[in-house]
Amino acid sequence: MKIVALKESHEPRVALVPDAVKKLCQLEGIEVAVERQLSPMITDQAYEQAGADVVESRQTLLASADIYVSVNAPSPEDIKQMKQGALCISFLDPYNDTERIKTLQASGVNAISMEMLPRTTLAQKMDAISSQASLAGYVAVILGANKLDRIFPMMMTPSGTIPPAKVFVIGAGVAGLQAIATAKRLGARVEAFDTRPIVEEQVTSLGAKFVKVDLGETGQNKDGYANALTEEQLKIQQQAMAKSCANADLVITTAKLFGRKAPVIVTDDILKDMRDGAVIIDLAAGCGGNVEGTVVDETVTVHGVNIVGIENLPGEVAYDASSMYASNLYHLISHFYDQETKTVSLDQSDEIMNGCLVVKDAQVVNERLKEIYGG
Repeated sequence: MKIVALKESHEPRVALVPDAVKKLCQLEGIEVAVERQLSPMITDQAYEQAGADVVESRQTLLASADIYVSVNAPSPEDIKQMKQGALCISFLDPYNDTERIKTLQASGVNAISMEMLPRTTLAQKMDAISSQASLAGYVAVILGANKLDRIFPMMMTPSGTIPPAKVFVIGAGVAGLQAIATAKRLGARVEAFDTRPIVEEQVTSLGAKFVKVDLGETGQNKDGYANALTEEQLKIQQQAMAKSCANADLVITTAKLFGRKAPVIVTDDILKDMRDGAVIIDLAAGCGGNVEGTVVDETVTVHGVNIVGIENLPGEVAYDASSMYASNLYHLISHFYDQETKTVSLDQSDEIMNGCLVVKDAQVVNERLKEIYGG
C-alpha cells in the first residue's frame, strides 16, 4: 500500500515529516512517497533517509497512491487524477466546500475529514483539530505581544513600576486554554470567559480569573464543543464582555461553531470603549470572525483598536504544526491498518471511523452530512 504526500498550495505546513515517514514505513506492507521539495523546512534527503521515495512527477504520484494525505483538501484537478478507490485524508471543510466533496464522489475517491474525528479518549492521538488549535492559541499570544504597545510582565525599575498587561481570552477550549497558559508564562494578568461553566476549574488552575456570566442553560455537545447561544444569550454575553474588553490590552477570541459561521462577540460598540492601541487576535477570522470589522489575513484598526485576522495561525509555526499533524495522521492510519489485507479498514461499525469517514464508494456516508448531500 502506497501513501503519498504532495506539495500544498499556499500552505506552509505539510502532512508528513521524516519521523512520521519512518514510523509508517515500519508497518509491514506500507511504502511512502513524497513530492520533490515537499517542504522548504525539510530536505529531500531527510525524507529519503526516513524511507520515503522522493518523486519529481506529481502526476505519477497522483495516479499511484492508495492513500493521499495532505493538510488542506486537494484541488478538484488533483482529485480527478487519483485512482478510483484511493483514500484521501485531510481537512475537508465538508459543511461548506460542497464542490470538493462532490468531486470526490464523482471520482470514486474515498475521503476522511480530519475535522470530523470524534472528541473521544481513544481518538486523542489522531485529533488534528486539537493539536493545531493548541498551537494557534500559543501563536495568538506571541503575535499579540508583538503587536501590543506595552510589555506583558510587571517590571520594577528605578523609574517606577510597570504594571502587567491585561489579557482577556474569550473561549476556554484547547486554543483558549493554551492562550491563557502562554499569557500567564509571559507575566500578564489574565481573565477568561466561556459559555460552559464546567471549564472554570481549568481556567483557574492556569492562574487566570474566570469571568462569570449567567446565561442560563448553555453546556456543550457530545464532541466537547460549546453549544450555540440564542440571540438573547448572545446579547447578555456581549454586555458582560464589554467591561472586560474595555479593561484589556489584548483580547483573544476563539469562539467557533463547527460547520457554521462564527458568532460576533465583540461588536462595534464594544470596540469604541476599548483603549487606543489595544489589540485583538481573532482566531475565528476564517469562519466569519468573532469581531465586528475583522478582515481575513489583514490587520485593521477600528476605533483605535488593532484587529488581527490571520486565518492560519498554526502555519506561523509550521515546523511544529507539521510534526503534530503528521503524528495525528500516523496514529489514524496505524489504528485502522490491517496487517493481513495491507489496507486501511473503512469499517463504519468503529466509532472513530464512523465519525470521520465522509465519502465511501462514491457516496456521502456520514450521517451528519446527509442533509446537505442527500442519501
